[in-house]
Amino acid sequence: MKEALFGKTLKELQVIVSDLNLPKFTAKQIADWLYKKHASTIDEMTNLSKNARVVLNEKFEVGLVAPESFQESVDGTKKYLYSTIDNGYIESAYLPEETRNTLCISSQVGCKMGCLFCMTARQGFQRQLSSGEIINQIASLPERDTLNNVVYMGMGEPMDNIDNVLKSLEILTSDWGYAWSPRRINVSTIGVIPAMQRFIEESEAHLAISLHSPFNEERNQLMPIESVYPVEKVIEALRTYDFGRQRRISFEYIMFEGINDQARHIKGLTTLLNGLKCRMNLICFHPIPNSPLKGSSRKTMEHFRDKLSAKGITTTIRKSRGEDIFAACGLLSTKELVAKNKDTDF
Repeated sequence: MKEALFGKTLKELQVIVSDLNLPKFTAKQIADWLYKKHASTIDEMTNLSKNARVVLNEKFEVGLVAPESFQESVDGTKKYLYSTIDNGYIESAYLPEETRNTLCISSQVGCKMGCLFCMTARQGFQRQLSSGEIINQIASLPERDTLNNVVYMGMGEPMDNIDNVLKSLEILTSDWGYAWSPRRINVSTIGVIPAMQRFIEESEAHLAISLHSPFNEERNQLMPIESVYPVEKVIEALRTYDFGRQRRISFEYIMFEGINDQARHIKGLTTLLNGLKCRMNLICFHPIPNSPLKGSSRKTMEHFRDKLSAKGITTTIRKSRGEDIFAACGLLSTKELVAKNKDTDF
């Protein structure tokens, strides 16, 4: 099986051309074809010498993978399903709006974090996505040229795959790559502190923290990572950095009826985030099969938003999208896994 060139950094391409005794400038040419000219085969790289193309073809391929299928919502949201080389599945979601178009991408096949509200968690962890597999979700998107923003909020915990996530960010933001502004990119985490610190120091993309409760015991029931990295330690780590004017910290807060939507949670969040420049995104819970959780009402969410905003925390309610097409992250890929392995119980 040939090795994929797509997903290689410029330094990695330089090593490849050196090993093949090709001119040094060939690496920059390859990067240009991969990330700017969108070549799908090595033979399309016409400014490379014929010998270079022959030598590269012997061991390498571009390695782009098209989506296997997609579903489209009545609101215009599209969920794309990708099959992986090891018979797994990942998914990404295209979210068109009037002023911008966003793609939500995955960073792992499955996930090991076990969050109670997440369908991907029921798949368990299967493997890390390579940097090429991460960016392939962008490069192979039919709407690629309309994208304004990318969020790493799909399947998996990005900070649990920090090496490949950072490599993908390098490709997206470097002059030799896609040359995107890091302000177009938002990366989510449930609070894996060491990797989160590395992300802050080695990237300029925005950071989103999955919070969901200000209280340790409640958060631990929703997110077992709380027992390893308590939320107070996550906030303490964030306070040590100066994020500047343009880089944003936001908190994701899925609202569950009777669990994290009470007055005491407003007070707890205000105390926890006191003095930290941030914004809060309240999220409607998309139900998943066999879950005891139920989403808060719109009225409750609006009250929660208004009270937090009055306390000085900029708070918005994220618009629900794609509710008619397996909207919750992991539902579409789980459906395909169940169909493939009918004896598997998710």
